[in-house]
Amino acid sequence: MSKKRQPDWDSFIDPGIVSTVRLLNEHGIDTFESCESGVGHSYPEPTVRFHGDRTEGFKAVAIALQHAMPVFSMRRIWQIIDGEPTGPYWEIVFRNQL
Repeated sequence: MSKKRQPDWDSFIDPGIVSTVRLLNEHGIDTFESCESGVGHSYPEPTVRFHGDRTEGFKAVAIALQHAMPVFSMRRIWQIIDGEPTGPYWEIVFRNQL
């Protein structure tokens, strides 16, 4: 039986946010989208989106703050896709100091 290979984070996550995504994943946060921000990027601030119930955002913020990360905000969001609300999802936005 072969071992399942761990993902190569550096090949598909922005270098400026990869350590944040790793930390959250190591603590059980189910991330699905992230961006380090900057010119040509999808978000104006470093952002990580993740799945979870109504308590998961608080868990993720606690993890980030315990590790001295520069949390700016936490949001519960619903995207509108093809005219329909989709979600909810969680989003943590960081100050540009990651």
